[in-house]
Amino acid sequence: MERLPRSFFEDYTPSVAKRLLGQLLVRRIGRRFLSGILVEVEAYRGRDDPASHAFRGETPRNRVMFGEVGKAYVYFTYGFHHCLCVKTERRGVAGAILVRALEPLEGIEQMKKNRGKEEVRELASGPGKLTQALKIDRRLNGEDLVRSERLFLARGKDTAFEIRDSSRIGVDRGLEFRWRYFIGGNQFVSRGKPKT
Repeated sequence: MERLPRSFFEDYTPSVAKRLLGQLLVRRIGRRFLSGILVEVEAYRGRDDPASHAFRGETPRNRVMFGEVGKAYVYFTYGFHHCLCVKTERRGVAGAILVRALEPLEGIEQMKKNRGKEEVRELASGPGKLTQALKIDRRLNGEDLVRSERLFLARGKDTAFEIRDSSRIGVDRGLEFRWRYFIGGNQFVSRGKPKT
């Protein structure tokens, strides 16, 4: 399995987000691997993006967004679930990609146990669902997705697909940015609808 190199993430966040579609997210727990194809992501930047955690500058919570590229930014939201982002751009410049949905590949039976769901379509078709399915929480905040054995990104198969875009889901600012990207026609894309 070929891991994505750090240079993959050193670019304008929306560009990296589009390239991230079709790649693999891999979670290792003991000897067990859980993995999936990234089918939906959202790009977030810094002071030019009012929907971003980094819009008002660096804080202890969002520090990973300003650090080394290729790191995991994991945060807790709505008092209910965790979200996983991937740091982009370059050190000192805010940028991160929210992983919104995966098409499960490996470890599906364990994902079902983790989620308490049997329907494969429901295992990772949303940011909170996928972190629950892969057992990702704040203990993995700052994890190096290039070198880690517990959580990393790898190259997917070179398969043709249509990349579609929209404004981002669950935000009411920055709606002019069509920075949500997803694989057209993929059944594992989340059902959330962006505001218009």
